[in-house]
Amino acid sequence: MTRHDLTLKQARRIALTAQGFAESRRHAAPGRSHFGKVAGRLGVIQIDSVNVLTRTHYLPAFSRLGDYPQGVLEAEAWGKKRTLFEYWGHEASLLPLEMQPLFRWRMARAEAGETWGGLARFGRERRDYIDNILAEIEQRGPVTGGDFATGPRGQPGWWSWSEGKRALEWLFWTGYLTTATRRGFERVYDITERALPAAVMNLPTPTEADAQRELVRLSARAMGVATEADLRDYYRLPLDGARRAVRELVEAGELTAVTVQGWSKPAYLHPDAKPKRIAAHALLSPFDNLIWFRDRAERLFGIQIRLEIYTPAEKRLHGYYVLPFLEGEAITARVDLKADRQAKVLRVQAAHAEPEAGPDTPAALAAELNRMAGWLGLERVEIAGKGDLAGRLQSALQAPAN
Repeated sequence: MTRHDLTLKQARRIALTAQGFAESRRHAAPGRSHFGKVAGRLGVIQIDSVNVLTRTHYLPAFSRLGDYPQGVLEAEAWGKKRTLFEYWGHEASLLPLEMQPLFRWRMARAEAGETWGGLARFGRERRDYIDNILAEIEQRGPVTGGDFATGPRGQPGWWSWSEGKRALEWLFWTGYLTTATRRGFERVYDITERALPAAVMNLPTPTEADAQRELVRLSARAMGVATEADLRDYYRLPLDGARRAVRELVEAGELTAVTVQGWSKPAYLHPDAKPKRIAAHALLSPFDNLIWFRDRAERLFGIQIRLEIYTPAEKRLHGYYVLPFLEGEAITARVDLKADRQAKVLRVQAAHAEPEAGPDTPAALAAELNRMAGWLGLERVEIAGKGDLAGRLQSALQAPAN
């Protein structure tokens, strides 16, 4: 029998502990300090515009803290005493302010033309126009995309952006602009030096190699145990930079190479990693850090997680906006959720059981759905008949509380 440094159960416990699921959610009133601990532990929170339930950046803290006030995130991300800033971390992301220097290499690469193709081409061809936009913002103050909505529209792949909006996004990628705040979900741009604290802007700029090494170090801490591909994906690092950083951290004794039962690739263990027993009950955003890299999620939990938003409705297996349910140390169910704000109902469009579901799964999931409904300001949960778990979940919701 092949010897493994870590069993799959140990690796799963390490990963869940690193992501904050080993800690109790029994806070009387989760607030700023609790949220700050989650944001610091994760190191990046993905932003997405889909609002069928609630926007994804609110969900990781709910999964780990329970019903915290959403205004706490808004204050930390866009308030006067913010501790987070927006940039391309994983995808569009919220990141701790002190990490801003670690992404200046990406900003420099963007200015050199290393963004996605259409925007890079626009930057090369319309730099004079972009510079004029920047000069205007320096004089007039914060702006939105709507302030520069005139001009030719792009092709559908550009989301029909105006040239002004493209210029703003190029300036955001390259670090000249950042998000000063948001109005609703609309980004308000301002000069980075004006929007972020001087203490952050005056931090020294690390070399590209040093920054990427630190990002791999932070990724390893956030995941506990991870393959090179996992470590690279967390902050979307270039292959050569991630590979070099992993090698250097192993040589320095900061990461330990291990094998994990069932994993085909070598893994790397962070020195602070601990395999604690997990008793979590958590609905996970499809963009949650724990599962956003689908290959890693399948290695950890033995199930395939796919985002089906862009799949035609008749071809979806689990639904439109599907949240896996973490019960203890396993993903035991998936629910397709929609917040019907007008009717004040959390609608469960479909509910499916996973192989590790047990007899307590319906009741545990019902309790978490009720918690989510209350957090979202909804009055009740309603179950549609789709999915093999729907009937049992309906019964659990109707059961009298103990």
